[in-house]
Amino acid sequence: MKLYKYNPTTLQYVKVPYLYNIFKTVVLTFGASLLLGGITPLKTEYITDTESVILIQDQNEFTEEKLVDLIDKLNFKFPHIVLAQAKLETGRFESKIFKENNNLFGMKEARVRINLAKGTQHGHAYYDNWESSVYDYAFYQCRYLSALTTEAEYYRYLAGSYAEDIHYVSKVKNIANKLKDKF
Repeated sequence: MKLYKYNPTTLQYVKVPYLYNIFKTVVLTFGASLLLGGITPLKTEYITDTESVILIQDQNEFTEEKLVDLIDKLNFKFPHIVLAQAKLETGRFESKIFKENNNLFGMKEARVRINLAKGTQHGHAYYDNWESSVYDYAFYQCRYLSALTTEAEYYRYLAGSYAEDIHYVSKVKNIANKLKDKF
């Protein structure tokens, strides 16, 4: 189909390019939709640097539900034990190490294995965000705990290599037994 448009200056009909017709149809359809209320117009807003930092922080805001989802997504061995460790290490997500270092597991900065720590602060590794701490623990688990197949082996490893508290494993077990239904 060929379309023509009348040019009053030359008193002639001029062939209208095909792309112009498509553009005109889209614009007319969009305009009609706006008038009828079918599509709301896009509103351009500009945000300040401070507002963008707030938006980023909101996206990375910690919740226990987000932690459970990430633990599940990363396919941790014994996820209920991992969640129990996070709860114990952070004092139910209230500790200074968690709040200031984004460190959910009381991890020290790794020297030998791959890690996401940005350095050491308050004697523990610190991370850009809490998710990095979870990924770092996943790296730890892959490196040191991948051959373990039972909860008993996992707890034995934790007792011998993870924490200084001699009651650490019994504390983790008490919490973990209540969390099995989360996974």
